[in-house]
Amino acid sequence: MTPPAGGFFRSGPTPMLTQRERVADFARVQVRAGLLDPQAMLAEVEQVVAGDLPGHDPAATARQLLAEAAAELESEQLGWARPTDYERLQDAFTALAQHRVIVLQAVEDHWVADTELRHLARVGAPAAGVVWFTQPDVWHAVDHGMLELNVWHADAANVTPGDRLLDLVMEALAQHGLTGHFDEGRVEVVAHWRRPPGAA
Repeated sequence: MTPPAGGFFRSGPTPMLTQRERVADFARVQVRAGLLDPQAMLAEVEQVVAGDLPGHDPAATARQLLAEAAAELESEQLGWARPTDYERLQDAFTALAQHRVIVLQAVEDHWVADTELRHLARVGAPAAGVVWFTQPDVWHAVDHGMLELNVWHADAANVTPGDRLLDLVMEALAQHGLTGHFDEGRVEVVAHWRRPPGAA
């Protein structure tokens, strides 16, 4: 997956960046998101290097950028308060599962959620609802401290104010120390995606 337009994820004023800095930022967000295994992450960054940094060896450059990003992250992790927002999110998602609300993390798009709901209904284990978000949503939470959750009923309809499903989601977040704000079918959660070493 390639970076969004502009290729830069950090909050605040966007400085003028070199192509290498843009690619380095992509590598940094990949490392901090922690969504891919090492080989898949390397392949993603190699692809961006090949497209955006002509004349650079894709494999060698990708390895260097990922190593730099990993070292920076390892240093920062020592100062993180625990539990992190990432851990609070996972605990909230586990609580939702007890109410038959499935959570699909970093999926490709809404079709994945729709397919999962249809599958569960077909096998006689319908969900009460689904919470889902994409990989770019995680990238946003890495730097901007806000994760957008899509919340759907079992028929793929968005929740609306007053729905019990929306109340369940908001309660689960609050019980685990997270603040959520409902806005047009999505719940915006104040949360930095700080994934501790070894987190599942």
